[in-house]
Amino acid sequence: MQMKHNRKVLTCILCMALIVAMAFSTVGCNGSKNGEAASGAEGTEAGADVQREGGELGEGSMEFALTVTDKDGNETRFQIHTDKKTVGEALQELNLIDGEEGEYGLFVKTVNGITADYDTDGVYWAFYVNDEYATSGVDVTEITEGDSYALKVE
Repeated sequence: MQMKHNRKVLTCILCMALIVAMAFSTVGCNGSKNGEAASGAEGTEAGADVQREGGELGEGSMEFALTVTDKDGNETRFQIHTDKKTVGEALQELNLIDGEEGEYGLFVKTVNGITADYDTDGVYWAFYVNDEYATSGVDVTEITEGDSYALKVE
């Protein structure tokens, strides 16, 4: 009889310990790092982990307009100043874009702190020149004064 009672007590203690352990593990899994609150925008390894609100960026003799459109249709407009030759170089220098080098050049994965992951969500960053889908990648498209450029999640 005493052995049966000890077994019940031990079972209750183990159940309580498991409940407490599960509570602590779920509270600790909010996805943030270093005590920061989790946000909807993922950062990049290049340091552009904060989403910018638009405006004038960079320094240089060449200037172009860039519009960034997220998956919800929210637009952020930038006026980029640079001495770089291509749109991709200018945007990488300002930490506005990040991606992976692939067979066809730079595959842009993050723009203005927002990551579009085709493998996970089925969306990607599309590149436009003067409101038309670009025929070349952002990393090889030369900056043309007066042209406008856009990156949109599609």
